[in-house]
Amino acid sequence: MTIVKKIPKITDPDVQGMHHTGLESWHAFKIMSEFVDATERLKEITPAVSIFGSARTKPDSPYYELTVDIARRLSDAGFAVISGGGPGIMEAANKGAFAGKSPSIGLNIELPHEQNANPYQDISQNFKHFFMRKVMFVKYASAYVVMPGGFGTLDELMEAITLVQTGKTLRIPIILVCEPFWRGLVDWVKTTLVNEDMISTSDLDLIQMIDDPEEIVQAIFKHYETRGFKLSAEEERIQLYL
Repeated sequence: MTIVKKIPKITDPDVQGMHHTGLESWHAFKIMSEFVDATERLKEITPAVSIFGSARTKPDSPYYELTVDIARRLSDAGFAVISGGGPGIMEAANKGAFAGKSPSIGLNIELPHEQNANPYQDISQNFKHFFMRKVMFVKYASAYVVMPGGFGTLDELMEAITLVQTGKTLRIPIILVCEPFWRGLVDWVKTTLVNEDMISTSDLDLIQMIDDPEEIVQAIFKHYETRGFKLSAEEERIQLYL
């Protein structure tokens, strides 16, 4: 009697599970590779300032022109400037830094729309994963400058505030630019989040609103004038656990 061993089909649930698990495990190595590659390329760029804002902002917008000015001043003051590497405010940040004395860094993300790398980058690093890209924005930033933007900008802003609030990263200046744009959000934080005890009153000190480009540069220097930009061994350890 011949015994025919059944060969499982890919549609069988158990085999599908095995196949999925294998893909997930292999994908974890790809994530690790992306992290290592980005770390090796970016570890020497400090001090740096991350600038965020809308990908939809046009070059003739006052927001765009203001971002170019801020980034140029930061670059000339010795800060590498990190942006998302795409169009709009990201392009303006890279453009200003590219014309300045310090490196212009673009952390590009692969998206189905809106994200095409701008040409003003001394260092261009590509990412497939949003979460990996966000780690790099925080890991090497001595400050955050947040221009007007949409959901992506709000995501980056809240991520930075949360990491500082919870002590998962160091206290850095988080500066909102264009006060009329941000006023409604800041008022809501004060009147709703604070009043309903969702955050502490002291958490309001985590953000600043400054519109003047030179005052932004000075605010960042003022924050670091007593401690410097170099991390201690303990601070470097903290940064490992973002």
